[in-house]
Amino acid sequence: MNQRIRQFAVVLIVLYVILFAQLNFIQVGKKSTLEADTRNTRQTVRDFNDPRGDIRTSDGVVMATSVQNEPGSEFDWQRTYPEGDLYSAITGYFTFGYGATQIEKVQNDVLAGRTIEQQIKGFRSLFNGENTTGTVETTIDADIQQAAKDALGNREGSVVVIEPATGAVKAMWSWPSYDTNLVAIQDNELAGDVLNYLNDIPGKPLLANAYQERYMPGSTFKVITTAAALDDGLITKESIWAEESEFLPPQTTDPIQNYGNKICGGDLPEVFRRSCNTPFARTAIELGPEKMVAAAERFGIGDQIPFDLPRATSSQFGDVDYFTQNLPLLGIGGFGQGNTQMVPLHMAMVAASIAHGGVMMRPYVIGTTYDHEGGVLQRTVPNVWKTPMTPSTASLLTELMVGVVNEGTASCCMNLANGVQAAAKTGTAQLNATGEPERSHAWIIAFAPAEAPKYAIVVMLKGTTAEISEGTGGSLAGPVAKKVLDIALNQ
Repeated sequence: MNQRIRQFAVVLIVLYVILFAQLNFIQVGKKSTLEADTRNTRQTVRDFNDPRGDIRTSDGVVMATSVQNEPGSEFDWQRTYPEGDLYSAITGYFTFGYGATQIEKVQNDVLAGRTIEQQIKGFRSLFNGENTTGTVETTIDADIQQAAKDALGNREGSVVVIEPATGAVKAMWSWPSYDTNLVAIQDNELAGDVLNYLNDIPGKPLLANAYQERYMPGSTFKVITTAAALDDGLITKESIWAEESEFLPPQTTDPIQNYGNKICGGDLPEVFRRSCNTPFARTAIELGPEKMVAAAERFGIGDQIPFDLPRATSSQFGDVDYFTQNLPLLGIGGFGQGNTQMVPLHMAMVAASIAHGGVMMRPYVIGTTYDHEGGVLQRTVPNVWKTPMTPSTASLLTELMVGVVNEGTASCCMNLANGVQAAAKTGTAQLNATGEPERSHAWIIAFAPAEAPKYAIVVMLKGTTAEISEGTGGSLAGPVAKKVLDIALNQ
C-alpha cells in the first residue's frame, strides 16, 4: 500500500513539474510573442482599463492624467490632456487601438505602475487593488512652452529652448499641432478617422517636427564652418576676405553669390555679422572635404540625436567622397545650403554648445519619475554628448554672435528686455532655384545672457507662405526668439 502511495506521489510531483514548466514557458518564454499577437487584446484592454499616473511640467502643470468614467462606460478610466495641443509632441497619446507615442510610450511601465520597483513597493496591491501608478515629471517649463506657442502663432515651424549646461529641454513646440484628446478616445473607429485625417493634411502634425524632421539651415550653419576653421587654425579673428558679390569655385562655371547679390567682405567679425556667403564658401573649400566632414561629425551631424523620446532623426551634411567630386557643393554647404539638412533641436544644441564653452550636452525632456507615494524612481543625470570645439573657439563665436545682435542681421529684433545681452546667428535658407518664385526657411539660433548663458533657443519658420519666403531669419524668426527669451529670463 505504501509503495503505491509513493508511486502516486511521484507521478503527481512529475505532473506538477511539467505543469509548472509549461506555465513558465507560456507566461515568460512566449510572453513577447503572445503580446505581439494581434488576436490577443487582453493586454490592451487591461492597459486601457487601468488608471495611469500623471505627466507634468517641471513647474507642476498637468500635461496628461486619467479620470474615472461614469458608471456604465466601456472602460473605467479615460486618458485626458488638459492643455489640448500644447504638449502633444511631448506627451504623445495613449489609445486603445493605436498604441502609444512619445512619453506615453517610453514611460508606459512607470505610468502604469509596472516597474519592478513599483511592483515590490506595491506588493499589497495584489490583494487590495491599491494604486501603484507612477508620475513622470518633465523638464518643460509651462510658461516658456506657452510663450513659444504664442510667439510662433499659426506659422509653420518649430521653437526649442534648452539649458546649455544640462541639455534639459525647457520648451519644444511645433505648428501645426493637434489636440491629443481627439485621438485618446474610447471610439476606436473615430480615433482611426482622426489619425487618418491628421496624416493627410500638410505640415505633418503627428510628427514632432522639432526633433523628427530636418530642414536646410541657411546661414545658421556658418557657426559650424567658423568653428571648424578656427580650431584648424585656417582663420583667425583678423582674417580678411575681399569685397565681392560672387565667387567662382573649382569644378563649375556657376558662381556662388551673396544673399541679394550684395557686395560683401572684410574681417571675420564683419563678414559674420553681415552674413556674407562667399567668405564661408571659400573657407569650406579651403578646409577641404575631409576637415569639413570631420567637423560636422564632431557636432554630431550624421548621428541620430540621443534624445529620450522615440524616433529622433539625424542632421545631414555629406561625405568626403561626395564633396571631393563636388567642391562647389562643399562651398554651398559651408553656409547651410545645398544638401545640408539640420534638425531644429540639433541647431538648439549647436547654439547651446557655444554657450557652454564648446561642450554639447545630451538633450532630455524626462526629468524625474516618481512612484505613487512620491518616492524617486529615476532622475536624469546630465551627460556630455560631444565636444565639437575648443573653449577659445566657443568664446570667439560668442563674441561674433553678440556682434550679430548689436550691429548685424539680428539688430532689428533681438534687443532683449531689461538690457540683457543676447548672442545670435540668423539664417535664410533659399529653397528656390534661380528664376523661380522666392521660397525660403527663416532661422535664428541664440542664447542669453551672453555673458552667463541660461537658455539657448532655435526658431525655424518653414517657407510655406509668401510672408516667410520674402523675409529673413532676423526679421521673422528674431522677434519670436525675443518674445520667448524675454519671458524665460523674466519669470
